[in-house]
Amino acid sequence: MNTKDTKDTKDNQNTTTGPANRAHQPLVTRGATAEALTDAPGSLITLFADSDTTGGALTVNTARFEKGAAGAPVHFHTRATEFFFVVDGTLQVLVGEEVLTLEKGDFVAVPPHTPHAFAPAPDATAEVLVGFTPGMDRFDYYRLLGRVHDGGATVQDIKDSSATYDNHYARSRAWEERA
Repeated sequence: MNTKDTKDTKDNQNTTTGPANRAHQPLVTRGATAEALTDAPGSLITLFADSDTTGGALTVNTARFEKGAAGAPVHFHTRATEFFFVVDGTLQVLVGEEVLTLEKGDFVAVPPHTPHAFAPAPDATAEVLVGFTPGMDRFDYYRLLGRVHDGGATVQDIKDSSATYDNHYARSRAWEERA
């Protein structure tokens, strides 16, 4: 279960706590109690901040990939930039038709409408901070992926959710041929 500790400071004169104002209030998500789920073999996603807790400003999670994990297939978003910071390991990222190899400490931001995909490099693991700005309601999408992994939903459910979660699948020869 995701635990969020939020606290207004004494200096904060804003008494409205609705979603539109949450971007101006502190949000703490403890790693030890953050919701974590497996969305595919060798992949663990930990959920930290979704659009509804940041006033729409951003969405943030981490993804940990074991060697050989599939990662995310080619897709694009129409409303948000997705960014990746490699915390550890080596990550391959498709951006448009270019496959980048990112090492620990590397960062890439992928603008809306740009096809992209990501997975650990061959024979490597990767731990990645992933974010969206502006925020998107992604946590339910990740939960759907988890349900597909567990047998509680189907790939068709993912396809049917494309408009809801602004996750549109595409193809890429460069990604298919990567080494």
